[in-house]
Amino acid sequence: MTIKSMRFPSGATGWVINSAQLGRTLLTDPRFSADRAHAESPLPGFTRAPAKPPNRGAFITMDPPEHTRYRKLLTGQFSVPRMRQLEPRIEQIVDDRLESLAQQGKPADLVATFALPVPSLVICELLGVDYADRARFQSFAGTLFSTTVSPQDKNTARIGLVTYLQELVRQKRVTPDDALISGLTSELDDEELANIAVLLLVAGHETTATMLGLGTFTLLRHPDQLAALRADPDLIPGAVEELLRYLSIIGVGILRVATEDITLGDAKIQAGQTVVLAVPEANHTEDGLNVTRPHTPHLAFGHGIHACLGQQLARMEMRIGWRRLLERFPGLRLAVPADEVPLRTGMVMTGVQALPVTW
Repeated sequence: MTIKSMRFPSGATGWVINSAQLGRTLLTDPRFSADRAHAESPLPGFTRAPAKPPNRGAFITMDPPEHTRYRKLLTGQFSVPRMRQLEPRIEQIVDDRLESLAQQGKPADLVATFALPVPSLVICELLGVDYADRARFQSFAGTLFSTTVSPQDKNTARIGLVTYLQELVRQKRVTPDDALISGLTSELDDEELANIAVLLLVAGHETTATMLGLGTFTLLRHPDQLAALRADPDLIPGAVEELLRYLSIIGVGILRVATEDITLGDAKIQAGQTVVLAVPEANHTEDGLNVTRPHTPHLAFGHGIHACLGQQLARMEMRIGWRRLLERFPGLRLAVPADEVPLRTGMVMTGVQALPVTW
């Protein structure tokens, strides 16, 4: 199967793609919109237009030219040169968390001590958010990524997070610092900046934390792959790409809505129909996990104008995190049988709830 029709719970007809090639076509064709208002009928997470205006600043569900304006303002903050400037600080954060892990003693939970704090600390510093508030925004994020809570609870969590960040934006206007939020106060109003900060804060810690935890679990379950990285740490950048491809933690896929009748592959897609790119299937290969793979193309960060803005930051956190982790704990191993490691359930992203390890 490359593309086939499907029926959503709402009764609407749509399409699903499991091909990387067709997926890239989907994500670069401007006739497929990221704006959910184009959907012919309500879908999970969708609101029919014109029920309410889009959240100003929420650029991931916008098309050009609105999307272009916001994206342009943010691109420089996440450029490769900017990420290189952050590298020493990320290394320090990683080393501090590994020291904390060592001092805690074994066995220890790698998620609570390492995988979750590292990206949380990094994104808080980048945005200018007080890390002491992490429990608050992580709770909001958990609700937003849940697949079991009601739409009303999700909306309450979103409003709570936006309200928190709007207050933070107002504080930055009075007492600016050198972080990202302060740097955009002259370009954006409070609502725009708060909605952008929601996207960056939630995505910036939740996704990378999930990858660090689940990626480590995956390596510990593939001792031959782990041994290859221990023997040659220079393989780690490629291993990051391979793990991103192999795990594909966002299970719900990437959705686009046709704005006109379009032929894609052998499918005749009607205007208003939704197309879902099934990222795990599109990233699948028959030979499984191979951290020595010389080139690992994947769609874990999406593709086209909506490709993940923070992908270079995420890559750096994973490269530094896994290299330092394997250097500091060469005997790292699971502290419980693999089938006793608790997995996250009822969430948009696949991951581990905790990762008991010893060394």
